[in-house]
Amino acid sequence: VLFRVRADKPLKSLRGTWLGHRVVFEFDSSAGVWLGLAGVELGASAGTHPLKLEYVTANGARSISLQNVPVSQASYASSTLTVNDQFLKPDLATQQRIKLEREIKRQVFRRMTPNRLWKGSFLAPVDAIVTEPFGVRRIFNGKLRSTHQGLDFRAATGTPVKAMNSGEVILARDMFYEGGLVVIDHGQGLLTLYLHLSEFKTKEGDRIRKGQIIGLSGATGRVTAEHLHTAVRWQGAYLDPATLLTMKLP
Repeated sequence: VLFRVRADKPLKSLRGTWLGHRVVFEFDSSAGVWLGLAGVELGASAGTHPLKLEYVTANGARSISLQNVPVSQASYASSTLTVNDQFLKPDLATQQRIKLEREIKRQVFRRMTPNRLWKGSFLAPVDAIVTEPFGVRRIFNGKLRSTHQGLDFRAATGTPVKAMNSGEVILARDMFYEGGLVVIDHGQGLLTLYLHLSEFKTKEGDRIRKGQIIGLSGATGRVTAEHLHTAVRWQGAYLDPATLLTMKLP
């Protein structure tokens, strides 16, 4: 969601809090409004959630405003998949690898770059159809194992994968579950993830521009077929990439 706040008097600064997350607002002088990007994760409850706005006027006066924001209930489908047993019952050595990679991801996902690194709207990483949407309950080998926290695109191995927006590469490694994984930091707690890559075209620490090729799609990690899985994280919460891709951002 993109919050738009129009003040009845000039403000020096504006910040918000919603669903336990910080909302960073920036002033769009062309429209005369303050804009703040936020989102709702799957675990959030339906109902009304107050957006707390803290602002400082041009003369230094501080004040607080509360705006009620409704969140409606959504329903999601289920899918049944069959994968190699090694991905469901890994041996001891693999368990150690998974534990190590989980800690690496935990550290990476904690990153919170204060400044905005993205520019304008986000674009699709490949020109292909979506084969599985966000929120699908995934049943692996007969048991409910996870919820699909991203968006799957049909992409043959070797398909160039583009950065959805500008930012910095903070992870580019081969992982057990994700296969070839690239994570881009777009600032303000917003990250995009690209999974199952067969080849990297970037490395950790690279500054990336929107549309730049960061890798080639593949079938690495826990997959049933070649495809590209993308995900969006905002301050620790997984959000629906499809929604982000339809939003017009300054």
